[in-house]
Amino acid sequence: MDAQTRRTLIAQYKDGYRAVSEALQGVSERELDARPAPGKWSAREIVHHLADSEMTSAIRLRRLVAEERPQIQGYDQDEFARRLYYDRAIHASLEAFRFARETTGQILEKMTEAQWLREGTHSESGRYTVQQWLEIYAQHAHNHAEQIRRARAAAR
Repeated sequence: MDAQTRRTLIAQYKDGYRAVSEALQGVSERELDARPAPGKWSAREIVHHLADSEMTSAIRLRRLVAEERPQIQGYDQDEFARRLYYDRAIHASLEAFRFARETTGQILEKMTEAQWLREGTHSESGRYTVQQWLEIYAQHAHNHAEQIRRARAAAR
């Protein structure tokens, strides 16, 4: 990955909270709980997923940078949704998402070329590099912001 692509992806990553916040602007309780289709997540569930995913991804990046060839454990996001009370209020999860992303963005801005080449092994997908991490999480929040918009539209 060249430096310009990396800068673009870091900017996209850092913009993720704004995208999600805008998608939630003026949301009602009814909109938070609407599902765009059977079996699809509501906006409320998406916010809790973002918090859990962001905290998990923040640790993954730190392990990739700080440890030698770490083993990165996958997790079942649907089990998290079922077992971690995704019907609760969203404020704390939105803030957890925000601050995990903010502190990780600070790390991304300071990383050296050698750190960008670090890698570990993911339990589900095998070889897992810092650059792959960035490619995944740069777009993650934006994808879910669009999902929130669709879920809200289902309530209208």
